[in-house]
Amino acid sequence: MFRRTFWFTTGVAAGVWATTKVNRKLRQLTPESLAATAANKALETGHRIKDRAIGFALDVRDNMAQREEELGEALGIDADPELPAPRRFAAIENNRSDPKYIENTTYSHDRNEDH
Repeated sequence: MFRRTFWFTTGVAAGVWATTKVNRKLRQLTPESLAATAANKALETGHRIKDRAIGFALDVRDNMAQREEELGEALGIDADPELPAPRRFAAIENNRSDPKYIENTTYSHDRNEDH
């Protein structure tokens, strides 16, 4: 009698375990779950690519500055040359303090008028 109870309990436990596994797998294979999994993987991949690209850009910038400095030393170019003073020219020279407007004219502001 003890054997029958043992094997019956073992069979029930195996059935519950197998049913639980199958139900979990079926839930993982629903379209919503597959879409969520794909989106998560895409985000992870995007973050990895972004981090690698930022690291690459920083390395390029550092090496570019180093190479520019080496070339400057080799060519005898100063790093900070003095720039000439800025020049200031008046764009429009207008010596009149009050502009002259045309008053009492016969000009029309109608753009549809024939010219």
